[in-house]
Amino acid sequence: MKSVYDIIIRPIITEKSMESVEMKKYVFEVAKDATKVDVRKAIEKIFGVKVMSVNTINVAGKEKRMGVHVGKTASFKKAVVRLTADSKPIEIFEGMV
Repeated sequence: MKSVYDIIIRPIITEKSMESVEMKKYVFEVAKDATKVDVRKAIEKIFGVKVMSVNTINVAGKEKRMGVHVGKTASFKKAVVRLTADSKPIEIFEGMV
């Protein structure tokens, strides 16, 4: 069984993800084999918040070229987590907006 810290890899900090913080939506990179239930339990345990919904997205790697050499960036899975209205905000996203 995986630890909750193995499921949540890192937060994703982009302009688009920071715009949704006011709506209590947070974006995380998660393990590829993690389910929505796994992500929900991990977020609730790590940050002590109440999760309303979880949406997951498999992001395919992009093809990159360096001269004649062709490579590919790594693919990953991300989760958009929406908290309940009465839940406290996640601290690591505070001050970034």
